[in-house]
Amino acid sequence: MKFRTIILSLTTVGMLFTACNDGKKEEAEAKAEADRMEMEAQKKAEEDAMKAQQEFDDNTIAMKAMNNDQFSTLVNALKQAGLAETFKGEGEYTVFAPTNDAFNAVPKATLDNLMKDENKDQLQGLLKYHVVSGEWKAADVMKAIKDNDNKYRVTTLQGENLVLSLDGDKVMVTDAKGNKATVVMADVDASNGVIHAIDKVVMPKG
Repeated sequence: MKFRTIILSLTTVGMLFTACNDGKKEEAEAKAEADRMEMEAQKKAEEDAMKAQQEFDDNTIAMKAMNNDQFSTLVNALKQAGLAETFKGEGEYTVFAPTNDAFNAVPKATLDNLMKDENKDQLQGLLKYHVVSGEWKAADVMKAIKDNDNKYRVTTLQGENLVLSLDGDKVMVTDAKGNKATVVMADVDASNGVIHAIDKVVMPKG
């Protein structure tokens, strides 16, 4: 009887030991699976973040301008002024972007002079005069103009103002010297703002 009791006790201990080992094995497997899923989730999050960043980089104002033949002179000017990186980065900007034809209307001597290294500050000022902080789509611009008796004043990154108005269904941009440019292409959407192409280079007072 005692022998049988000992055998049963040993059997019970063996079963408990096996159950304990099985429990530890299942726990280890569950932890390994949880770790694997966490690593996969982290990897996917990193891939999604990289994809989103790449999509942002590919669609910035600078890249949109670089990929549009109408803005090649503007792009060259931005690079010369050291502003290209600004419009590749985070932020929201509205750019009234002169087309190549608009730059061609500027006297060649004036443009050549602006592109010289010693006139970098002046070139920066001119280009910043074409940029407003924030994203202003065409519908927002037109509403602001109508809400302000057809004369909406905006402050540029350069510090001086532009006056936006409507001539029929066309948006006009008037500079500090009273010269007017017409928006000829609106709502070129970018990841860090929007571009509106204009047919003249607007000039600040300075």
